[in-house]
Amino acid sequence: MCRSRRNRRLSRRLRSRRVQLALAAVSVLCAAFCLVSALLFVFPKTGMPARADAIIVLGGGGDRLGLGMRLAQEDKASYLVLSRGLPWIPPGMCAGHVGPAKVICFKPNPATTQGEAEDASKMARRYGWTSMVLVTTEDQVWRAHLRFQRCFSGALYGVAAPIPWYSWPYAILYQWAGTAKAEINQRGC
Repeated sequence: MCRSRRNRRLSRRLRSRRVQLALAAVSVLCAAFCLVSALLFVFPKTGMPARADAIIVLGGGGDRLGLGMRLAQEDKASYLVLSRGLPWIPPGMCAGHVGPAKVICFKPNPATTQGEAEDASKMARRYGWTSMVLVTTEDQVWRAHLRFQRCFSGALYGVAAPIPWYSWPYAILYQWAGTAKAEINQRGC
């Protein structure tokens, strides 16, 4: 009888240790996921050179258009390239200039970051661009850079418009899904 109690206690301790180890492993994985998410999507590496050949404003939410227009007005590039994936482009803007920058609008095919990378890279070859600034939101900078570097061999820079705090959970999950797609299904340009 005494032996059976000891065996039960030992069995409970072992189960308790297994549960503790499992919880510790889950905690470490969760912390690693949060750290990598923060580095890639919340605090991405951004930077703006004194001047680039083109400012590429990618489609999507946030004040991407406003940021791209400010950069063009500051004479940061000769071209301001707007994706028709933006929620709104002012009428007549696609045929003119913003500051000294000539505006080019394009409809990416497919209507994704991959399509934007492919089409912007074709324009780069046509116009002889060797550097591009990608204007997007904080969460998309890293993935946009990943997509564009596969299609464009020149210098790439990223600048980011902020997104509202309540958008972060969805944005991070969306960017992880997009990154998985880029790394698994669409590794080329």
